[in-house]
Amino acid sequence: MTTVTEQQKVLRVEDLHVSVGEKRILNGVSLEVKPGEVHAILGPNGSGKSTLSFVLAGHPKYKVEAGRVTFGEKDLFMLTPGERSKAGMFLAFQYPTEIQGLSFVHFLYTSMKAREPELTPQEFTKRLKEALELLQKDKAFTSREVNVGFSGGEKKRGEVLQLLLLRPTLAILDETDSGLDVDALGVVVNAIKRLRGPRFSAVVITHYPKMLELLNPDKVHVMVEGRIVATGGHEVMRKVEDEGYGWLEK
Repeated sequence: MTTVTEQQKVLRVEDLHVSVGEKRILNGVSLEVKPGEVHAILGPNGSGKSTLSFVLAGHPKYKVEAGRVTFGEKDLFMLTPGERSKAGMFLAFQYPTEIQGLSFVHFLYTSMKAREPELTPQEFTKRLKEALELLQKDKAFTSREVNVGFSGGEKKRGEVLQLLLLRPTLAILDETDSGLDVDALGVVVNAIKRLRGPRFSAVVITHYPKMLELLNPDKVHVMVEGRIVATGGHEVMRKVEDEGYGWLEK
């Protein structure tokens, strides 16, 4: 298994150009995430935020036209999606998929064993109980089929439950906060904060400044028309909240 040490750069995206069919979506994205950092990406609809997340995870629909991405010391594009996951990358989907006939608890145990072959059923049960308590859900939540019959908020909690159990090196959260009420948002943010440390980094894609206020990211990026056009701290977040994206689109 490939792992990312604290001395390495967790993620480096260099001049990334990506298309779908005949349409160019990303037009030269560059981004660097260091160990322990949480980065946020804001931007209007259609700016390429979700495309970036899918490309990093290895979705075959997207064609990389130019650019380079390294994950740790590895060329990301030389790794299959499964290899990226085993190496410590995790993607929380904006629209999680329903998987009929597969119990959530079996899905979680199998996923964890793929990354931690030495994991015992006893350790799994202990960690699952702790994670469920943090998310304010009971054991019955994981006895259901994966995302089948889940509300929008339950699906997002399910994604965060996977995040807590898998303990990735790099988490990419694609609008995990969308559709959540304030209380549910607080639960999700607290779970992410629980993981923060030198061996955990995250790229959080969101539309909502409230998420960022609670999460307190290290850097905030704004993406417009497939490019990162502004990077900074809380001042960028506040300017977007006050003025929207018009000042950047101009």
